[in-house]
Amino acid sequence: MHVLGVDIGGTGIKAAVVDVTTGALLTPRQRVLTPQPATPEAISIAVARLVQSFGWDGPVGCGLPAVVKDGIVRTASNIAPEWIGFDGRQRLQEALGRPVALLNDADAAGIAEMRFGAGRGRDGVVLMLTVGTGIGTALFVNGALLPNTELGHIEIRGKDAERRASEAARKRKGLSFTAWAPLFDEYLNRVVALLWPDLIIVGGGASKAFDEFGPLLSAPVEVVPAHLRNEAGMIGAALYAASCLPALPPE
Repeated sequence: MHVLGVDIGGTGIKAAVVDVTTGALLTPRQRVLTPQPATPEAISIAVARLVQSFGWDGPVGCGLPAVVKDGIVRTASNIAPEWIGFDGRQRLQEALGRPVALLNDADAAGIAEMRFGAGRGRDGVVLMLTVGTGIGTALFVNGALLPNTELGHIEIRGKDAERRASEAARKRKGLSFTAWAPLFDEYLNRVVALLWPDLIIVGGGASKAFDEFGPLLSAPVEVVPAHLRNEAGMIGAALYAASCLPALPPE
């Protein structure tokens, strides 16, 4: 089964057609800037144009940087506050004219890493972090997802953690990855103290530089880079859609 996976972020929106049996991208990834302000209408238009660029008429999975319950958006992290309480799934289905599955973007990335990436075959407690415009989190216990965790928003030194330790915060402060590593390490140690996971997978934009900051981390748990890097959100959104939308014949 082939599904178009869409990863809606605070900075960019990425999409590709995914073979959900292998996790492979069947088309080159396409990316557009996230419209500002990132309202439901603006995002829906941008996603519709992306989907049209593929000539795609099958199911679509979308990851959104927000808590999503039964298609209803409950929070708005790095997107416009108009999303809160909005039926995001229904709006996207209307804009695209096809079935859409909507979930938290970090949960999507985590699903992909657990199926095809760094978490494959791992039991116990696994925490996926997407470190980019914000810090998204996906928590798994023996392979089962606990959806919509928001551990990027715990308070550290009086501030939202992602305001101190995200990739966007590093860029905003003009820090190298080595200078930023202690801020991220402080966040990791706080999360470990709360959850004591067996494995932490670091994805998102910062994962591309893991070799620079990874050796500087002191958290007493195995910390590894995501295998699928920035493709994880698209792959996971496609996998989620394949699991919950009506089955369609293979392409």
